[in-house]
Amino acid sequence: MKKIAVLLFSILFIVVISSCKRKKYTEVVEVPLPSVAEKLTLGSPEDAKAEPGAFEITKLPFEYDALAPNIDAQTMEIHYSKQYVTFTNNLNKALAATESENVPIEEMLKKLDASNTYLKNNLGGYYNHTLYFDILTPKGGGKPTDTLASAINKDFGSFDDFKNQFKEEANIQFGSGWTWLVIDKTGKLQITTTQNQDNPLMPRAEIAGTPILTIDLWEHAYYLNYTNNRKKYIDNFFNLINWKKVSEKYEEALSK
Repeated sequence: MKKIAVLLFSILFIVVISSCKRKKYTEVVEVPLPSVAEKLTLGSPEDAKAEPGAFEITKLPFEYDALAPNIDAQTMEIHYSKQYVTFTNNLNKALAATESENVPIEEMLKKLDASNTYLKNNLGGYYNHTLYFDILTPKGGGKPTDTLASAINKDFGSFDDFKNQFKEEANIQFGSGWTWLVIDKTGKLQITTTQNQDNPLMPRAEIAGTPILTIDLWEHAYYLNYTNNRKKYIDNFFNLINWKKVSEKYEEALSK
């Protein structure tokens, strides 16, 4: 009888536990997935505005979707109207009511105290993004055809050699940063890379020079469209370069 009682108790215990488990499971509330994907609503570059200050954002002469499929519209909107505007606002706030407020940015970068990390990051973030957005165009690609073309041939051997070297430097850059085409102090064109928001105008740059072309290698510049395929983003970047604008920057730098 004692064995039977123990057996009955064991069966009852199992039944109660099973019932509790089922009850607990059935009470879990699942969050339903949306039945229809929300359509992305894009703004316009004209709506992006920095707060009043010494520096303004460079204007985009095209809509956010104009660079697709090389750079998608959502990436452009977030990159331009959020990150770039934030760097601009932070820089203006940092400089407000200081002696540096009306100093040309190139001069500030050259004399920068690298220990001032906040100012360094926002100076670089503003300058780097301004150049990047300034040399993009939906009708880009091809190659320069003026004095810049001659300089590229002279300093790199050919445009294709320059292009391959620029891509290689961008691809081997570890982590976030930028790859640049610069004019060094001797007037020679060189390719260099920098980390984070650094640039070749800052003190102790590995290759110092005046930038005339750059590619943003931070993930925010490409990840939504390319995920981890940064190489493809770098390849497609050459479809968007406004060589006329780059040539103007080259001539301007030489004249200084």
